[in-house]
Amino acid sequence: MEINTEKDSNYNGLENMSVLELLQNINNEDKTVAFAVEKALPQIEKLATIVTERMRNGGRLFYIGAGTSGRLGVVDASECPPTFGVPFDWVVGIIAGGDTAIRKAVEFAEDNREQAWRDLQVFDINEKDVVVGIAASGTTPYVIGGLKTANKHNIATGCIVCNAGSPVAAEAKYPVEVVTGPEFVTGSTRMKAGTAQKLVLNMLSTSVMIQLGRVKGNKMVDMQLSNNKLVHRGTRMVMTETGLPENEAAELLKQHGSVRKAVEAFNK
Repeated sequence: MEINTEKDSNYNGLENMSVLELLQNINNEDKTVAFAVEKALPQIEKLATIVTERMRNGGRLFYIGAGTSGRLGVVDASECPPTFGVPFDWVVGIIAGGDTAIRKAVEFAEDNREQAWRDLQVFDINEKDVVVGIAASGTTPYVIGGLKTANKHNIATGCIVCNAGSPVAAEAKYPVEVVTGPEFVTGSTRMKAGTAQKLVLNMLSTSVMIQLGRVKGNKMVDMQLSNNKLVHRGTRMVMTETGLPENEAAELLKQHGSVRKAVEAFNK
């Protein structure tokens, strides 16, 4: 396979560029990412469809990855409960090296082909679930091994990679390949590749949650009211749906704990 993410940067002499030149050139590279994601939309659709199907039938979504890729999976998973009001075990992000690796790199954790399956077994993974491997290069042993073993146990598998024809994509039943090309700083896949992976994760989890009924209209009606900003947002949503003045909407929201429940109670 051709590892485009490791190819030499299109730019050289970075240390001689002004701050503005650095920013302009990074921005020029970033502009290409959304177009690369667009080319992968048919693949993303297939993955989102199977995830929705499995989750409707009681399954869960697992992300596995190492380094930046693993951290992005953890971020997306951790944001689903507060955004969509789902249980914390519906979407699970697992990073090679464990939670310590979220803040500090764990040496050689990504090279263990058996560890991902061990990590997944902690959650009693089963045939209802989906495992999505995230790996910019598409060559991470931790991810390859996890997907391979998941396949042996008849678990649906997907991936998000940034090279074409990778070993990770070969293991995934529903691969997503977003070919982002060389990074501004050669090999630094926290840049364009990371941005592409984040965009795909946003698309995947958001579209799945909408299909599962966790959004009404365009509003996060099941969001957790975990700070004043969200309480105020929820109050405005209740006001819009019910026509109540602010104080009554706020009280109704407080009584029922979510926008959805507040509106349903009002409409009874």
